[in-house]
Amino acid sequence: MKPASLSRRGFLAASGATAASAVGTSALGAASGSTGPNGRLRIGFIGVGGRCDTHINSAIKLQKNGGSVECAAVCDVFSRYRDDKAAWIERETGKAVSKTGDYRDIINDDSIDAVVIATPDHWHARQTIDALKAGKHVYCEKPMTHTVDEAVEVYRTWKVSGKTMQVGVQSTSLPVWGKINEDICAGKLGKVMQYQTEFFRNSDMGQWRYYELTRDMTPKNIDWATFVGHEEGLAPEQPFDRARFAQWRCYWDFGSGLYTDLFVHRTTSMLKATGLRWPGRVVGAGGIYLEYDGREAPDVATVVADFPQGVQGLVTATMCCSNTPIRQIIRGHFGSAVLGTGEEFSGYDFVAERPQVTHDSSIKDERVDVGRPEDTSFAHFKNFVKCVKEDTPDEVNCSPELGAAAMAVVKLGAKSYREGRAFHFNPDSLTYSDADESWAKQWEKMSYQEASPKHVPGWHAGDKGSKLIPPDYQKLAGPWKNGEDPAPSA
Repeated sequence: MKPASLSRRGFLAASGATAASAVGTSALGAASGSTGPNGRLRIGFIGVGGRCDTHINSAIKLQKNGGSVECAAVCDVFSRYRDDKAAWIERETGKAVSKTGDYRDIINDDSIDAVVIATPDHWHARQTIDALKAGKHVYCEKPMTHTVDEAVEVYRTWKVSGKTMQVGVQSTSLPVWGKINEDICAGKLGKVMQYQTEFFRNSDMGQWRYYELTRDMTPKNIDWATFVGHEEGLAPEQPFDRARFAQWRCYWDFGSGLYTDLFVHRTTSMLKATGLRWPGRVVGAGGIYLEYDGREAPDVATVVADFPQGVQGLVTATMCCSNTPIRQIIRGHFGSAVLGTGEEFSGYDFVAERPQVTHDSSIKDERVDVGRPEDTSFAHFKNFVKCVKEDTPDEVNCSPELGAAAMAVVKLGAKSYREGRAFHFNPDSLTYSDADESWAKQWEKMSYQEASPKHVPGWHAGDKGSKLIPPDYQKLAGPWKNGEDPAPSA
C-alpha cells in the first residue's frame, strides 16, 4: 500500500482549491497559455529528499518575490520527506501544498503546469515522459535518465511535446561556455582536437555514504516497492535496505556512481562549450580501488569519447584524492582554453601556441572574462521558468538534446567499464553497437586522401588553424612504382 496523506481524489480536490484561491502577478512576464489563470507557474516537486531542496528554495524565492511561480505539490515515497517539505513551503509562503506518495497524482492534476523531478536516476525517464505526455513542462535533475536508450526516448518525446524541458546541470547557466563556443567557432583556438575535464574528491567514509541513514527509514514509512520500481521493470525486486534507499548512487540498479553523478556535470559543460553533441566512439575504464564498503560503482574511472567532428573528449576522476586534480582544458592547434578546476568559472585563460606553429605573432596569451551568476542553481531554475512563460523551449540552458548527448558519453563509458567493450554511437539513428576497426580506418582514409579536417558545429573560420605547412622535402615522399622515383625532378 502506498503511504499517502491524501487519497488521489482528495489530492486533486485540494490542488484545485489552492489554484482557485491563489492570486498574484508574474515577475517574469505574462503566461503564454501554459500557466494558471493567475499567471503563476504552478509547480509540483517529485522526489524531495535531497537535491530538490535547492529547487524548492529557488521556487520559494520566486513565489515570495513577485509571485511568478507557485509551489503546488510535493511527492515522495518517504513520508517524512514529503511532510517536512510541505511544512517548509507553507512556513515560507503562507500557502499549503498538497502532498502525495504517488507521482501520478501530480502528473494527472490539470491545475499543475510543471514538475521538478529529483528522484533517483532510474525513475527519471518514466516520470519525464509521463509528464511531457500529460502536457507538463519538466525540470529534470541530472542525469537526464538511467540508460542511453531512455535518454534517446526522452529526447524524442520532448521534441514532439511542444513543452519546455530543462536538464538540471546548473553549471550550463554559466556564460563562459557560450563565450568559449563563440571563440572556437570564430577560429580563435584553431582546429579543436581535444577536451579534458575532471572531478576529484576525497572522503574518510566513502562517497555518498555521507547521506545519513536514520531509524525512521523503514518499510512502514517508505514505499519500497515504488522506490525500486520492479513492477514497472525499472529495477529487480530486492529486500529493503536503508543504504540502497538513501545512498542509492553507489548501486547500479538505481544510479551509476561517479559516471552519472559527477562526470555528467563536466561532460555536459564541455559539450556546450565545444558545440559537440553525439559521440562516435566511447570506451571506459576504472575500478573500486579503495572504497570496499559494499558499493558497486567504482571510485576511480576514466571515459574517453571520440567525436565524428575529429575531437576527443576525456573525463577522469578519483574519489580518493582531491588536492591534485587535472585542469579542465579545450585544446586547439593555435591555442587552448584553460579553465582550471571546479565549475564556478567567470572566464578562461587563452594559452597561445608558439608563433613558429601558428605563423601569426598576434596570437598571444590572454585572460577572457565574462562574469558569472552568484548562484548558478537559482539562475538555472529562473532560466527554466522564463522559457516556460515566454514559450521559448529552445532557449533553456541545458536542453534535452544536450542532456541526452552527455548521457551517451558517460553511460556508454560506464557500460564499457562494466562489460569490457568499446562502443560506436550512430548520430543519425541514435543507436550504439560494439566498436570495430571502422573508426580508425576512416581517419586513415582521410589522411591518405590528404583531406581537410572536420570541425565542430557552428565553425565559420574557414581553414584557420587547420592546415599544415609541409616542408619542401616532403615532396620526396611516396611509393616507388616500377623502380621510378615519384618525386618531381629538381
